[in-house]
Amino acid sequence: MNREDDFFPAGQETALFLFLWHLRCEKGGIGIMDFIQSTVDAVNGVVWGWLMLILLVGTHIFLTLRLRFIQAHVFKGIKLTFSKDKGASGDVSQWGALATALAATLGTGNIVGVATGVVRGGPGAVLWLWITGLFGIATKYGEAVAAVKYRVRTSDGTMLGGPMYACERGLGMKWLGVLFSIFASIACFGIGNLVQVNSIVGNFESTFGVPSYVTGLALTIFTFIVIVGGIRSIAKVAEFLIPFMAIFFFLACFILLVNNWAFVGQALNLIITSAFSMQAAVGGFTGYTVMQAARFGIARGLFSNEAGLGSAPIAAAAAVTRNPVRQGLVSMSQVFWDTIILCAVTGTMYVTCVLKWPLHFMDEAGELVRGVTFASTAFELGFGGFGAVIVTITILTFAWTTILGWSYYGERAVEYLAGKKGIQPFKIVYSLAVFLGSLMAVDLVFDIADMFNAFMAIPNLISLIALSGLIAKITKEYLWDKNLDGVDPDPIMEIRN
Repeated sequence: MNREDDFFPAGQETALFLFLWHLRCEKGGIGIMDFIQSTVDAVNGVVWGWLMLILLVGTHIFLTLRLRFIQAHVFKGIKLTFSKDKGASGDVSQWGALATALAATLGTGNIVGVATGVVRGGPGAVLWLWITGLFGIATKYGEAVAAVKYRVRTSDGTMLGGPMYACERGLGMKWLGVLFSIFASIACFGIGNLVQVNSIVGNFESTFGVPSYVTGLALTIFTFIVIVGGIRSIAKVAEFLIPFMAIFFFLACFILLVNNWAFVGQALNLIITSAFSMQAAVGGFTGYTVMQAARFGIARGLFSNEAGLGSAPIAAAAAVTRNPVRQGLVSMSQVFWDTIILCAVTGTMYVTCVLKWPLHFMDEAGELVRGVTFASTAFELGFGGFGAVIVTITILTFAWTTILGWSYYGERAVEYLAGKKGIQPFKIVYSLAVFLGSLMAVDLVFDIADMFNAFMAIPNLISLIALSGLIAKITKEYLWDKNLDGVDPDPIMEIRN
């Protein structure tokens, strides 16, 4: 799939420009896709440098301290997930909002994303991914509290919320909300669409021989059918699929860990030591720097649980909840399930597989294979012929629900920028982009997603730090003062058309 003619521009003028640029690049020894890849790599080298890592992890740690280690209340959030807030306002239940957020995060980030992190960041990336998730619980909580506190209701009764409204109504900085919405409306096509589709079609083609365009066309149709119904339609699909697919994948990873038990201790030691030091060649792994481990571990952590990204609070704002803290506690349990449990088990399992079967993970150049191939190899070695089926089924369900969840995020970002008139065109374009995603190279797609994740996270993290005092005040009012059943006296402060 790594072909330069896989890039389809819109419009004859653009096509002519790219064709001429292609000829120019060919004379210089590079193709269009090579040029795009090098440009994206250069941008990622800046936005995912030490400053971004410090901003993201620093916000996680800052909110953890400011909110008195809110992580200790994660099981309370799990309990609240399935309770009902009678008389409260919202579009979907707390479980429906969480299921939608989980649908958006339980995707290829848990399967291919973790594998990519291990390949490009080394075993130490698993520890950085886990650390990011642990401290990211506080950020996820803060995002949801701010989203519910500053959400608005439209004239037809629909709830709107997220970082854009927190920036506008909480900070009085609408320009920052606009900036977030622009990045979110673009990012949804990367992390929530192209990456997911690419993984689905690649697996279907390698496992069942189904051409990419056929799978892409089918996904395009089914995606449009669901997202036309809005948040309620998406939530219903997510509520049905999320529990089954998560348990199915967790059991598959756990069985592999049990089968590789002799290598678990060595894998854990390698994960810890290589996270903070140069790692010599061991069992198929070459040397990795601390920066590589941190960069790909934190990036894949953000890609997986989206804590700090500002996406999940858009779904949290639609929840039926009596006060912001209740939904904040529910929302933060998402990171617990997604990263603390699932990604940690998946990453450790991958490392044990490379230690047990190092040669099977090497390509002709002697380097670790990447993306879906890495994940498929691990499961095929552990389960034989059935391994490819496990990966295919898991990626299909995980990735497709992510496409659905992110369509809602993108829709709300577009609505903030263009009003209701932009919703239907967005849904059409988003669905058509599913087909485009079936034709792009996986490495480039992941790198583009990383780039826009960073752009989207920056305004959200700024708003969270600025609103941390208010978030702490609300937390004291309802959680620390043991008034969790209290009702927000002024939950909706504005009606919008």
